Amino acid sequence: MSAQTIKSNETPVNKPIEKPIAVFDSGVGGISVLKHIQALLPNEQLLYVADSKYAPYGNKTAAEIQARCFEIAEFLMAKDAKALVVACNTATAAAIDSLRERYSLPIIGMEPAVKPAAEASRNGIIGVLATTGTLKSAQFAGLLESYGRNVKVVTQACVGLVECIERGELDADNTKMLIQQYCAPLLAEGADTIVLGCTHYPFVRHLIEQVVGANVALIDTGAAVAKQLKRQLEEKGLLSNRTAEADAQFSKSKVQFWTNSENPNAKVVIEQLWGGDVKVLML
Repeated sequence: MSAQTIKSNETPVNKPIEKPIAVFDSGVGGISVLKHIQALLPNEQLLYVADSKYAPYGNKTAAEIQARCFEIAEFLMAKDAKALVVACNTATAAAIDSLRERYSLPIIGMEPAVKPAAEASRNGIIGVLATTGTLKSAQFAGLLESYGRNVKVVTQACVGLVECIERGELDADNTKMLIQQYCAPLLAEGADTIVLGCTHYPFVRHLIEQVVGANVALIDTGAAVAKQLKRQLEEKGLLSNRTAEADAQFSKSKVQFWTNSENPNAKVVIEQLWGGDVKVLML
């Protein structure tokens, strides 16, 4: 493990079905998934870890990513998490099998939405915007093998875009320039459907839409992940039976954020992406 070991000294939740759902990402991108989860499961307590100090994962080795995932998982397990959502495509590809071997709780991961994009495409040409790590992963190769045979898939690694979003630069000129640069090859190949293959990218969806136009469909997997999480919790009898209306204190504290970001504006960025005031603790 790295020298920056995460420690927990807070009292965990004890009631089995009232245990929290834990979500983590290499940074703040997974908040896009967290929002889908809260919308679908409004009575659940949610924990979120933004491993922003080590973002992006896309330029790290599989071993480095696995080490980060295990360290964060241990932190969240100490909070009595009843389910773990790996809200990062790169982390899912590198570590989800190892996480499932080590832990018995439900663990839900991400994958670029190649299958739904292939089904949605009208002309059989789909584009994929993702990190280098995701595009080079065996998981992505498997998706292409399974679902990309009858379509043309054009991929584009978006170097630097995650960092812009981590800084909260959702409308900055540099962010717009990168999006124009990365969408251009996909449009040149005629893609009519584009996969947002990183959980950070939904936060700049409005800029991508401006570049690609209304005739190009954009697809991400946040909603599908939330539905899969709900299905697994239902199967295991782990859905909360608490109502937020009956527990005012729960309503105020049902989402907890942690970050190890070195950005002094980290809390501001998290609140910007979440859409409201939240409690943010430093790891």
